[in-house]
Amino acid sequence: MAADRVELLAMVFIAARVGNTAIPAIQKINGIRLMQLQTSWIFPVTRRGWLFLSLRMIFLVVAPIASMLWYMLDVPGESSGTVSALATPIEQELAVRLRQHVVTIASKEHNTRTPRALRETADYIDAELSRYGYKVEKQVFQADDETVWNLEVEIKGTSTPDEIVIIGAHYDSAHGSPGANDNGSGTAMVLELARRFRTARPERTLRFVLFTNEEPPHFSTTAMGSLVYANRSRARKENIVAMLSLETIGYYSDAPGSQRYPIIFKPFFPDVGNFVAIIGDLRSRELVQQTVSTFRKSSHLPSEGIAAFPWIKGIDWSDHSAFWTNDYRALMITDTAIFRYPHYHTKDDTPEKLNYPHIARLFSGIRVMVEELAVLPKPAAMQIRAGAR
Repeated sequence: MAADRVELLAMVFIAARVGNTAIPAIQKINGIRLMQLQTSWIFPVTRRGWLFLSLRMIFLVVAPIASMLWYMLDVPGESSGTVSALATPIEQELAVRLRQHVVTIASKEHNTRTPRALRETADYIDAELSRYGYKVEKQVFQADDETVWNLEVEIKGTSTPDEIVIIGAHYDSAHGSPGANDNGSGTAMVLELARRFRTARPERTLRFVLFTNEEPPHFSTTAMGSLVYANRSRARKENIVAMLSLETIGYYSDAPGSQRYPIIFKPFFPDVGNFVAIIGDLRSRELVQQTVSTFRKSSHLPSEGIAAFPWIKGIDWSDHSAFWTNDYRALMITDTAIFRYPHYHTKDDTPEKLNYPHIARLFSGIRVMVEELAVLPKPAAMQIRAGAR
């Protein structure tokens, strides 16, 4: 009896919602008067009914898409519209050091196809981190019959050392490219951040990691350095609360039309490539919002942020994707690489193409991000901002 009543109510509801004006047939089943709809209930029988149905179908399609786009694109704060000149000797010296790192790293192609050059790059990174006072750990593995390694330094947290923040970049270059922007720029930034934080005492553990084998043919394979690292972290049950991947961060242009996008995002972002992008997946949306908010309060470099599906072109194109694979929150900080940089993965990706004052401006925003993520006491944070040269 109850089931029959439910069926009756459902039929009446459907008839009302579709806007059918046909007279239904009536019959008795199990002693209950039921409305049995004619086959014409499936479609409206008037123009007004068709219009109503069409509008409703459009709404049902458009509303979820609009809601999802808002969810992906909504970030706090306002992007800076201008980039001021480097104001202090410390900032100017930082730009010089960033350039020196890139010139050294990107003197020639360095990957498993050129193993000697790859080792020389790793040795340079090792020497710099050691010079800053760190004990460098190597994660050694095999790829293409070559011995390769990731490099890691760590500052143990003072109160919650089991919570780990990772700042990382890959140091290998693409085949046929010296890799100044991709990714000498990201490697240089990690080195300078490690230098600046070397005396810090964060509440959370802070790691600086340089990965090998990000570029094809290793990307997304078991030989990808960041995936080797993230897999080990998951096996060890490490509590990585945030990972920032610094990927291709050195090229900026004020020319109209200098910025491109996957077609779905084109209407929502500027066509001038003068900004840095902060990109995460949907699970990392809170991290994206936090870092964008921090960056916009502390840097004069224009910025855009998004938390999107990894299958959208470019969203997972760096080492952060290895941490997504292992269910960690991670994001990429980038100049958008192939969507802006005309020398991406070519022999012309050389040091003179980069804008070192802009990279220095980017440094100031990322530095404050790291301070907040690693939870540095305010006096210590102030000391680091004014730190030794």
